[in-house]
Amino acid sequence: MSTLQLSLAIVGGIVLALVIAYNAWTSRRNTPRQPEVELNDTELMSIRPELDRQEPGFDAPLEGAEGDIRPDVVLADPAFPVPQPEKRPGMDPLIDVIAPIALEGLASGDAALAAMPATRRVGSKPFAIEGLNEATQHWETPLPGQRYTQFQAGVQLANRTGALNDIEYSEFVVKAQAFADAVGGTPEFPEMREEVARGRELDQFASDHDAQLSFTLRAVNAAWSPGYVQQHAARLGFVPGAIPGRMVLPAASSGLPPVLGLAFDTQAALAEDPDQSAIREVSLSLDVPLVHRSERPFVRLRETAAALAEAMDGVVTDDNGRLLQPEPMDGIGADLEKLYDTLDSRELSAGSALARRLFS
Repeated sequence: MSTLQLSLAIVGGIVLALVIAYNAWTSRRNTPRQPEVELNDTELMSIRPELDRQEPGFDAPLEGAEGDIRPDVVLADPAFPVPQPEKRPGMDPLIDVIAPIALEGLASGDAALAAMPATRRVGSKPFAIEGLNEATQHWETPLPGQRYTQFQAGVQLANRTGALNDIEYSEFVVKAQAFADAVGGTPEFPEMREEVARGRELDQFASDHDAQLSFTLRAVNAAWSPGYVQQHAARLGFVPGAIPGRMVLPAASSGLPPVLGLAFDTQAALAEDPDQSAIREVSLSLDVPLVHRSERPFVRLRETAAALAEAMDGVVTDDNGRLLQPEPMDGIGADLEKLYDTLDSRELSAGSALARRLFS
């Protein structure tokens, strides 16, 4: 073999080796990272999935309850009181139109329940009936076997779908009047123009002070499998949500909305072979008005994003793909403290029953 042939053979061998190495590197890079051990029922499924999201209306159960057994959850700073969910937030003139219904005598809870409308909504707003219990002298949703001295009907002035409008107010009057007629009561309705104007003012305030933050965690090199994401999130206290591809970080107390949300491609989570589904970005979110400030939600959002980025070989960016630096995030934190103070001043503190209803 001549020197030329030998040189060509060596060069060919090197090129072939490089091609094989490149193909192996590409294959490895494109193969989603897998969890260290196969996820099992104890790690992911011992927690009930997040309850179906419900608008926290007058008598609806509060959203986000996760069950009694949880993985280790980062609790709120002990220097602050842990928020407790109200047993059942009732109507409040701050965010509701309330129409008193006078009775000539007593009415039974059974009669009131039979007279309730088929739906507890007026347009896009929650509608409710409450009765003043003769024995306890407390307002409550009518219960069988109880007796009531008077009732009141209510409709929410605003929520994230907008302000109460004329059509919705008219529908409220029709529903409340039908209930009053059925129980032998006489309703007294507030003036429509004033209530609709109140609704618009409240809706404007809510729109100006609503904040929903989102960070994006992006893979630097190899993509992630759903199991890989779930395992790392579970180690930080996240539990499965109601929707495939969604996890939530529960609040310190059961019955309150989750502190943070984590979401990735639903189709990847539903794939026949999820291990081969490639995920290159994960969203971390915070719905500010729904979470009590004592939970330190923004601090925990930053800490969670940083911890996942380090563990999963990722970077934290905004929605436009720009890397998030500490200085602008410090500014966001300062702005949020001002927002909390403003909500407190309007008796709509973040995480309170009224705030959860208004910002729903």
